[in-house]
Amino acid sequence: MTEPIKTDVYRSQVLDRTFQIFDILADGSAGHGVTELAEKLNLHKSTAHRLIMVLESSRYVERDASTGKYRLGSRILELGLSALSKLDVYEIARPFLRELVNETGETAHIGVLRDGEVVSIVNVESTQAIRTPSTVGTRHPAHSSSLGKVILAFSEPGEVDKFLIGRTLEAFTRNTITSPAYFIHEIETIRRNGYAIDDEEREEGLRCIGAPVRSSSGEVIASVSVSGPIFRMTRDRIEPFAKAVVVTAEKISASLGYRPELVRPQSPG
Repeated sequence: MTEPIKTDVYRSQVLDRTFQIFDILADGSAGHGVTELAEKLNLHKSTAHRLIMVLESSRYVERDASTGKYRLGSRILELGLSALSKLDVYEIARPFLRELVNETGETAHIGVLRDGEVVSIVNVESTQAIRTPSTVGTRHPAHSSSLGKVILAFSEPGEVDKFLIGRTLEAFTRNTITSPAYFIHEIETIRRNGYAIDDEEREEGLRCIGAPVRSSSGEVIASVSVSGPIFRMTRDRIEPFAKAVVVTAEKISASLGYRPELVRPQSPG
């Protein structure tokens, strides 16, 4: 009866050391040699070498041919991306939207772009007596929405041109952008600023500020915004509101696996 217990303990130790190897190799350095790993793990070099050989055969670690040092392998990346692809932006975004509402006092939204329209997928309403109506599933033309404009601005090259082909930019208020040339100018401004403003373009008396949400690959998959009446979201408060929205979008993107230092987004065009 003692042998299975010893075997289980051994297997547990092997797993523990395997995870320690992953932690060591994930430290951001150029890699580690077997001798160095053995010292860090307090193992005999031959034992560490056997563990590394098993992990290398399964692509969990890779050996640099020029230095002989080991680093995390492609299989780790595949598993990480697989896990990230299953993360649900709906559930991830909601607590960050609550924080944004608490900070700004205004209603927060997450939207996605579908067929030239922004679809609201997550909303957290303000507690103010006068607040923006908030309904999941609501659709608005992208050109009159901060959510839509910011997704287009930071999407892959050519998306703005595709959006404009054969499209009439309908006017909803006197502030709605209806000129394709001016819309392109607006997109360029959004790219410089890092956020978009709906300045009473969809509804008079309502101002919205939106920022892009990125997936682990750097692709813009959604946008986050706050919206409220212009008597609270005054022009002199646009900058602090925008900062709060951008920070929230960055937090959601980070929770989805986006790391700007590892993924360079395509330059929009």
